Amino acid sequence: MTAVRHAAEDLLRELAPQVLGTLVRRYGVFDACEDAVQEALLAAAVQWPEAGVPDNPRGWLVTVASRRLVDQIRSDSARRSREDTLALATPQAELLGHAADTVPDADRDDSLALLFLCCHPALSPASRIALTLRAVGGLTTAQTAAAFLVPESTMAQRVSRAKQTVKASGTPLAVPEGTDLTERLAEVRHVLYLIFNEGYTSTGGGDGTGLTAPELTAEAIRLTRMLHRLLPDDTETAGLLALMLLTDARRTARTGPSGEVVPLAEQDRARWDRGAIAEGTDLISRILPLGRVGPYQLQAAIAAVHDEAQDTEATDWPQILALYDILEQFGPNPMVSLNRAVAVAMVHGPAAGLDLIASLETDNRMARHHRLLATRAHLLELLGEHDAASASYREAARRTTSAPERRHLSARAQRLEAP
Repeated sequence: MTAVRHAAEDLLRELAPQVLGTLVRRYGVFDACEDAVQEALLAAAVQWPEAGVPDNPRGWLVTVASRRLVDQIRSDSARRSREDTLALATPQAELLGHAADTVPDADRDDSLALLFLCCHPALSPASRIALTLRAVGGLTTAQTAAAFLVPESTMAQRVSRAKQTVKASGTPLAVPEGTDLTERLAEVRHVLYLIFNEGYTSTGGGDGTGLTAPELTAEAIRLTRMLHRLLPDDTETAGLLALMLLTDARRTARTGPSGEVVPLAEQDRARWDRGAIAEGTDLISRILPLGRVGPYQLQAAIAAVHDEAQDTEATDWPQILALYDILEQFGPNPMVSLNRAVAVAMVHGPAAGLDLIASLETDNRMARHHRLLATRAHLLELLGEHDAASASYREAARRTTSAPERRHLSARAQRLEAP
């Protein structure tokens, strides 16, 4: 039964954006359609594992969601005029349950248009993430709230405000064109990148911050696969997918038996997912020669160099440094500069890396960031300056919001302070 339930959940996540796109295209009321689809997904999650998946699961969901939409409209007297408008515009027989495959243009997949709608420029990054996970990912508000460690009521308000903003914008369900497509696509990729990073940094400690099904990293990869499938010629989307695969391949080795953080240099590389590494490496190897190189592709190439090395000593650090040099040309990014400082330290020595870190301390975004402090502590430790390294580890531990990282950094400091 567990396998059946998981298969049904996977199918629901795949169908969620298709069903919502169908309803929004028909009725044009995003917020009401999204609520109706969520109810249909919940009904399917309960019924399908017991009764079996229907012959036309997408049609089943469209039918149930359409009925729920009508019920919502009828139950709210304050929206009676909208009910009348909808009733006049759409035959009741269609509203009450035609399956998707009986409606013209039913096979049209609006998933890409829905992604663009959920990543609307008027929304904050947090709202884009929440709406994408709920509307495109098919996750419940409770699941999304659990992923970000906020109360369900807080996440419900965030999603509600996002839907109202999208509704007020009057933006149609359509894929942008021309320059607008390029700009909005970058926003979509950034939202997927943020979802992945949130999962990768918050689920590593085994402290219950990740989603049960699926984890945020897995959901980000699934959605990025979908975007890559819909836009196969977009090299930066391919680069983002490769970056996720190559990074997530190390996930199981990032923590020890008790949930403690294991740094890259100390990880058991036999635990890395070689299948994901092979897929990510093949993907980035195919797109880099095309000549349209972007930041996600470069980050994926760096991840590939790490993943292909047998250990830290065998890592091609000069190649990684060269890739960071190119990556910095795409615009100032203090986190990229911090990572480049590590590569400089590995190629030219810890003192050279510390000089670069010192220049970052004038950046208000990084001056007291725990990652900068932790990196400085590591390089000081390599130089043998244990007292200074310990102090930096302690300060980094105080500033991180991650409990596993705090324990790891405190343990590093304590080790240096031991007689």
